[in-house]
Amino acid sequence: MQIKDIVKKVKQIEIRTKKKTEAALMGQYHSAFKGQGMTFSEVRPYQFGDEIRRIDWNKTARFREPFVKVMEEERELTMMLVVDISASMDYGTKNQLKREYVAEIAASLGFSAAGNNDKVGLILFADKVYKVIPPQKGRKHILSILSTILTADYVPGVSKVDKALEYMMGIFKKKSLVFLFSDFEDPYDSKILRVASRKHQLLGLRIYDEKDNEIPNIGYALFHDAETGREIWANTSNARWRYTFAEAQKQKLRALEEDFANSAAGFLNISSDSDYSRLLYNYFQSK
Repeated sequence: MQIKDIVKKVKQIEIRTKKKTEAALMGQYHSAFKGQGMTFSEVRPYQFGDEIRRIDWNKTARFREPFVKVMEEERELTMMLVVDISASMDYGTKNQLKREYVAEIAASLGFSAAGNNDKVGLILFADKVYKVIPPQKGRKHILSILSTILTADYVPGVSKVDKALEYMMGIFKKKSLVFLFSDFEDPYDSKILRVASRKHQLLGLRIYDEKDNEIPNIGYALFHDAETGREIWANTSNARWRYTFAEAQKQKLRALEEDFANSAAGFLNISSDSDYSRLLYNYFQSK
């Protein structure tokens, strides 16, 4: 993509997501995710119903009447966008590529976070971590993240979700909101999901094109695996072959959903031609 095309694409995404973000997602995001601790606000006289453990004993002794410490929730959060840039994400048969769809969802999440004065960071991975943008605040930072997702060189290598999460946990110790974008076509160690979910608030987003799940009847065709380079000829007019492929994809999805559920992590299965805002809205509301 040329620079002018990138700028145009980022601007289009910002315009499309602004209405969705302001109308629905930002309010749900704000109420869904609580702060990561409590901070001291003030000391005031004790009132009936106050918790005894909040009593400030030093001030109580000094003034010979009970005072309590008032605490307030720390609202500032950190959001990490962990994005798969393996070659299978640079694909799409509908209105846009999966990578472009990811950028649009990332924009909605990022602008929601920015509206809450939260920091947003980015990790791009495939067979290893390729790029890290440290968490920062502000609209310009979000636009820079979108540009990075759109212009990344998508890698012809196997996607390693577990390696990306291990790296993320190694450098970001503070509990964060982690949104993991991938098509999850490659194997991973499910144990890392449980570890990541204990340390962070994790949501996996499987982004798929309809042709990822079912192959149409187009006769003999050469299929090329963008990540491994492997090629095979297949007779797609064979109904049994198509059925076997579709059932294998359904089984893979069921196993994926089970892994996230067993890890107490969130999971959304999102088609690249669907309305992601409604799915995110419902997820935030459930939190």
